[in-house]
Amino acid sequence: MLNLLRKDFIALKSSLWMVFLYLGIFSITFIPKSELSIYFVGIYTAFGSITLITMNDIKNNNHHFLVTLPVSRKQIVQAKFLTAIIITLFGVFASYGIHWVAKIVYPQFSKPDYSILAILVPIAIVLLLTSIYMPLFYALSKKGAGIINAVFLVAIITMSQPVAVAISVINQKDVLQDQSMLFIPLGIILIFIASYFLTMSLFSKKDI
Repeated sequence: MLNLLRKDFIALKSSLWMVFLYLGIFSITFIPKSELSIYFVGIYTAFGSITLITMNDIKNNNHHFLVTLPVSRKQIVQAKFLTAIIITLFGVFASYGIHWVAKIVYPQFSKPDYSILAILVPIAIVLLLTSIYMPLFYALSKKGAGIINAVFLVAIITMSQPVAVAISVINQKDVLQDQSMLFIPLGIILIFIASYFLTMSLFSKKDI
């Protein structure tokens, strides 16, 4: 398992400049203009980096190689989901750090004081996106990876306004007092777990 995780991050090393490019572009685009920039920078950077790793798998034919090794397909999928979680945390915390610096260096941007929701909400959204993306990626793999990424890119852009409205509603609610709001993260965790089992099932049946 550890070696599979190392493989993903070694493969990402050659494209690491792309991750920081995502972070830089999204920060420059959203921070001066959007009150919800901390959410969008984290979400776009994290999910963009996840798709970057999956495309590296396609480009290098990693799945064809991995299935010849003494590792199970279950372990391959587990490693990919763990990698997605790590990258999600990196993207969201990097966004939080950049916004913390921007608030000090550029007070004219009038950034608000961020609560724990500024970390939890983007993590939840990226995990939800990953839950949809991973089964599709492993089901369609090389034949449909480019199409999947294009569809998700368009969907994320077109859904940015509804997501912004939803985030604003969540921010206005007292999450600790409104117990119904606690079902949202619980539901996302269950969807993420279900996605893992679905992905594992699809990949185990796939002829490579």
